[in-house]
Amino acid sequence: MAKIFSRYGDGTPLELDEKELMEELHAGTEDAADRAKVSTLTDDDLKHLYEILASPYKFVSVEPGKEVLLTYDAGTLKIRRVGVNVDRIQALQIYEKIMGADTMELCHVDYSYKPLKPIVTMEQPILEQALLSTHIPLFYGAMPNLGLYSQPDGPFPNPAELLPNGKIKEARESLEQTVEEAVRDIVFAGSAMYESGADGINLDSVGAAGDADFLASLMATKKLKEKYPDICIEIGMAGEFILGMHGELEFEGTRLAGLYAHDQVRLAAQAGATIFGPVVNTNTTETSAWNLARAITFMKACGEVAEIPIHPNMGMGVGAVPVNDHPPIDSVSRASAAMTSLVRLDGL
Repeated sequence: MAKIFSRYGDGTPLELDEKELMEELHAGTEDAADRAKVSTLTDDDLKHLYEILASPYKFVSVEPGKEVLLTYDAGTLKIRRVGVNVDRIQALQIYEKIMGADTMELCHVDYSYKPLKPIVTMEQPILEQALLSTHIPLFYGAMPNLGLYSQPDGPFPNPAELLPNGKIKEARESLEQTVEEAVRDIVFAGSAMYESGADGINLDSVGAAGDADFLASLMATKKLKEKYPDICIEIGMAGEFILGMHGELEFEGTRLAGLYAHDQVRLAAQAGATIFGPVVNTNTTETSAWNLARAITFMKACGEVAEIPIHPNMGMGVGAVPVNDHPPIDSVSRASAAMTSLVRLDGL
């Protein structure tokens, strides 16, 4: 039986035969369906995935006319990580004029709203100059990053230290105070950058600190939308489900802990978000086939209920893209082509 080139979730190469590849696809979709309580992929979906993964070509794409647009997070930082020593405005120009990016995001190296707040007046003229130098829609973004509000980095007691000592009430109170402070910072910085001309505001890695992080993002989004009815806000998630660090936080009657993408998107729309970026984490010890079938299962359920555009995250370590500093193009292209062709989405 012919061998098919594949990889593990960390990018390590391996070979599978036809039967093994299909078994991996079935196992991946069943895992996602069991966790999120959604439907498994259909036989036609699995056959389509098989054809993409079994392609002998290095790079796989979609049919002409079925392309989707891309949004980015922290793009002006990432280009310097690969040794291209340019400033942020030049990075934006490279993305637009050389790489053909559909949109782009300007951001600060300390990529969180808390440290951004005191220097926002220095970020505003950079954004204004960037807008004069580019044509594509330009977002300004950062992370809610509620971890920065806990001691020793912030003013509030650290829940990660309180919880192991059984101080659950105190940990919850700290998280609730953190939410209030984070919302103020996000609204302050988001307002300043939107009024300076940003085409959109991006909240990136939402939920990284658990349900309090997600709540702060939803509340800030709602406040910004009430303040600026035409504002474009993208909420990009950090993980596939919401960690219950508090456990009892709710947004407009819905408990946040444990929610998967198909429930997260409903709340994002309810808060006023324009674009939602759902996430599925890559498992490094499983195959690309397993990871991809699993990711598609989560995202297909999300797309079916979404009332706003969704842009599934397809970066390193999410969306079946390997956890690797230089994700292999064979894996990235296959994951992107599969996501685009099987999920009801508007971009990546």
